[in-house]
Amino acid sequence: MATTRKATLLPSFNAAGDEDEAISTINTTPLVDVMLVLLIIFLITIPVVVHTVPVELPQETNQPTQTKPENIIISVTRDGDVYWNLKEVGDMENLVDRLKEVAVMLPQPEVHIRGDQEGRYESVGKVVFACQRAGIQKIAFITEPPARGG
Repeated sequence: MATTRKATLLPSFNAAGDEDEAISTINTTPLVDVMLVLLIIFLITIPVVVHTVPVELPQETNQPTQTKPENIIISVTRDGDVYWNLKEVGDMENLVDRLKEVAVMLPQPEVHIRGDQEGRYESVGKVVFACQRAGIQKIAFITEPPARGG
């Protein structure tokens, strides 16, 4: 007696549903996740390239620097008295003589004039004129900045 068997070489299909059917699309979510991680890693690790015009810059040479002399502070009081670095100057001719001595120095020092706000402009003008006669090239006026918050 011969018994018949079914051949199992062919896949079996259920008539009940499509549960065992092969998925025909690729899930791209893990691929996108991996690509974003790689993109972030490359953006962090790659140094920023600066695009500039190619030029040859000159080489640095060390040159001795000139030391700047101290500034001369001339103060004019409200009464018209003139002071050279806290020492009173007798008259304008004495001031001109002292300014001529420092005018020949290299580099020439700057003269900073501190004039009292209640003083006469004429007194400060005489000091400026004395600096001009002596050949001083740099004259500056010292002022006091206004108080903050007031």
